[in-house]
Amino acid sequence: MLNDEKAKKELQEILNQREYLVYEEKPPSFIEKWWNSVEDWLSEWLEGLFPTIEPASGIGGQVLLTLIVIMILLLLGVFVFIILRNGKRKRALRKYQPLQTIDEMKWSYQKHLRESNRQELQREFNLSTRHLFLGLLLYFHEKNLLKARIWKTNWEYYDELMKVNKQWANQFYNLAQLFDEVTYGERIIGEEEYHHFKKIVLNLIEDEEFHHHLSEQGERNGV
Repeated sequence: MLNDEKAKKELQEILNQREYLVYEEKPPSFIEKWWNSVEDWLSEWLEGLFPTIEPASGIGGQVLLTLIVIMILLLLGVFVFIILRNGKRKRALRKYQPLQTIDEMKWSYQKHLRESNRQELQREFNLSTRHLFLGLLLYFHEKNLLKARIWKTNWEYYDELMKVNKQWANQFYNLAQLFDEVTYGERIIGEEEYHHFKKIVLNLIEDEEFHHHLSEQGERNGV
């Protein structure tokens, strides 16, 4: 028994020798050095911000870790919110058909634009928005950029436009989102937002580059 205790004591003395301690002590990694420097900086910053509070050991690291966790949670929250919002909008684009009746499709795009102006004068901005969008849709149809059908959704129209011009398709996508919210989501559009919507629609119809593309397309088709 005494020999066992003596052997343990001698082993402990050997392990406590400097060469063993040095061997066990590993140099800090780059991440550890960076963490320690940030922790020291944060501790100094907190000490300068609250000079009356005595600095506690490790407070910088605790605060830094808390801030990092909070930032990660906030970023995750924003990411989830964006994913859910975009998913909801895409589902809306896939769900509704902008042309509800044969009569709406029989109207020319010019007639829809005139009706939009009439509703605007009466400050019926929701109805005016609807006719503006349908006018744009039928304008695209008339210029053979897409094929308007009663059973088609805005997502299908967007997909057709992507094959022609991505910039126009992206503008149409944004317009279609607002159109769906106003038409099916019971959203009341304000006057300023309506005029912004109208400006984009009319710019698409009157865009010189847009008409240049149409004339080139007509020449290729022998029109």
